[in-house]
Amino acid sequence: MTITWYGQSCFKVETREAILAIDPFSKDIGLTPPRFHADLALVSHQHHDHNNVSAITLRSAKESSENSDPKELAVIAGPGEYEIKGFVISGIPTFHDSRQGGDRGPNTLFRIEAEGISIAHMGDFRESSIREETLTALGNIDILMVPVGGTYTIDAEAAAKTVKKIEPRLVIPMHYALPGLKIKLAPVEDFLKEYGIVRPEQLGKLSLKKKDLPDETKVVVLKAE
Repeated sequence: MTITWYGQSCFKVETREAILAIDPFSKDIGLTPPRFHADLALVSHQHHDHNNVSAITLRSAKESSENSDPKELAVIAGPGEYEIKGFVISGIPTFHDSRQGGDRGPNTLFRIEAEGISIAHMGDFRESSIREETLTALGNIDILMVPVGGTYTIDAEAAAKTVKKIEPRLVIPMHYALPGLKIKLAPVEDFLKEYGIVRPEQLGKLSLKKKDLPDETKVVVLKAE
């Protein structure tokens, strides 16, 4: 499995069988939108920095003839259970604020399993504390993609507490300040300090197999593509 981060909350997850896109963003946020082929896409909520699925090209579209309608990208944008191209996906309902969606509406937290590895992508999770029913629905998580920049999501302190409750084996921070980003967010260093990380591992991409996962929780900071 290979995981690539494009900034904000956008990831590409590649397995032997398929490619998954998560939360592609629009150019309105100041970053260059992701451009790659995928077999399916996940959208945690309908805000322009998470739902630009038009930036993603269906991987099999090139196989369509000129006389046939191209297949559409499969998009999952809400709670439910799904199984597509080797990905087993659970959409878990959460909120984009601490008032049960009263300010910014719903958010879907996705649990993704492929090649024996479980991933949780938290989208724009902003609840004051992760609920027990959410933790139960998540189960054991190998890789946690957690927002840390505050403003529209949990901040560094809440993110550190959330990581300790979920107890993943790998943590990938997301949704934090980057050069060019127009949205005011805190830097990833705030989370690293709060979590007690002095020298995090920094990678361009994360490539691993199940056997490569650490026994204790480790934070990996990815460079945005």
